[in-house]
Amino acid sequence: MVNNKSPAVLAAGLTVIRGPRTVLRGLDFTVPRGQITGLLGPSGCGKSTLMRSVVGTQAKVTGRLEVLGHPAGAPALRSRIGYVTQDPSVYDDLTVRQNLDYFAAVLDPGRGATERRREHVTRAIDDVDLTSHADSLAGNLSGGQRSRVSLAVALIGAPELLVLDEPTVGLDPVLRRDLWNLFHAIAADRGATILVSSHVMDEAERCHRLLLMREGEILADDTPDALRTRTHAETVEAAFLHLVDQAATHPENQHPVANTQR
Repeated sequence: MVNNKSPAVLAAGLTVIRGPRTVLRGLDFTVPRGQITGLLGPSGCGKSTLMRSVVGTQAKVTGRLEVLGHPAGAPALRSRIGYVTQDPSVYDDLTVRQNLDYFAAVLDPGRGATERRREHVTRAIDDVDLTSHADSLAGNLSGGQRSRVSLAVALIGAPELLVLDEPTVGLDPVLRRDLWNLFHAIAADRGATILVSSHVMDEAERCHRLLLMREGEILADDTPDALRTRTHAETVEAAFLHLVDQAATHPENQHPVANTQR
């Protein structure tokens, strides 16, 4: 039986080597349940590779990586994780509702599940504020709307863990705000865990906990408040830059600045 008080994600010595390059360098971290953990860092630092590792689609992963009490990629996790990639994963020749109906049937194929699937699809469309576009072809939507369709697909079935790879890229400020409000509601009302990546540091302030990455390593694993306090910085961005400078000056001290309270 899985202990629901255990971390949603636990990594120890997580390493990914792609060709001659080590993309992730022996990462040790946890993602607490029922919270929003932000994975932040510049483009190319390994955020997407880490997320693919968590959902079980990354090749050549070594070290220990447990997700919801199972090894990453285990079949038992397929219906318990929602994953949104950077590029919208939708069929342009289907409507919004048809896209969600298709993925709902894949996730819940039982013959007697029609009504349940319909409820999940309707709620997911409403969650991402696409009710007025439910019968529009995905190919006719704006880039931001197509991204929201991908998010709606990930929300089908109320997954326990949502892994969102830069879901707000290219969205206007109002929609970004609305999506972050939705993320907090999902975590608070449904008890879901959210791992969300971004390279926009002001989004760090919206997370319960942060993993700050640079060049395949974790510079910090802590709450926004604790990071600002430890680095005597006014913002998380300033804290991140302080840690980058510290690592460059003292490379032997490149270990996560962590809070012992998980």
